[in-house]
Amino acid sequence: MKYSLEFTSNFIHPQHKLKFEYTEFPFWCDGCKEIGIGSKYKCSTCNYHFHKHCALPCASFVHPFYTKCCFQFLERPPGLVERYCNACLKRVSGFMYHCSSCGFDVHPCCANLPMVLDDGELKLELRSKMSAVCYTCGKKGIGIGWSYRSTCKKYNLHVACVKGMLVEARHDLYNCEGGTVKISSDTGIDEFKKLDTGLPSLKAILHNFHKNSMRMHT
Repeated sequence: MKYSLEFTSNFIHPQHKLKFEYTEFPFWCDGCKEIGIGSKYKCSTCNYHFHKHCALPCASFVHPFYTKCCFQFLERPPGLVERYCNACLKRVSGFMYHCSSCGFDVHPCCANLPMVLDDGELKLELRSKMSAVCYTCGKKGIGIGWSYRSTCKKYNLHVACVKGMLVEARHDLYNCEGGTVKISSDTGIDEFKKLDTGLPSLKAILHNFHKNSMRMHT
């Protein structure tokens, strides 16, 4: 995905320009209605915030898990019935990708989840089904929704748990480093990409979330 410091979207938000920002604080996306952190686009006039995937969506795409489906970008869920993301199983309330043939729905951020999360010590691979109890929340949900599974087969995680875990972990990481990334015309594109793809220790945050989850259930 290309980064642009400022642009006008004739489709998403034609009224004003959207400006690229990088934040270490979680934000609410006015597109998909989900939490985000890191790269975003903001309309200062309307105080709207968008994930980069929501500000720069694809009109359509085919996901490796659903090769017979063609997902179309929609600004709102079709019909009057509540719809849920087939990846994270969370409600779809705003921007989404929808396959009219099979009825599948996917959040933009879920559609762009990396197939592999690798911090150099632990590797998690994205899978189309949940094969065991989630290590972080302890809930079953076997066979339902997407998951991340470690190559060592010790960790099975709901996609929703991983998304929330990474937002919180990156927030803690940025606060520890104590700095806001200043964006200017001289800021390199590679720096943005490095910040977006950089991972804290996966094993450490998995154990922390597992402990917190166990405390909540005792």
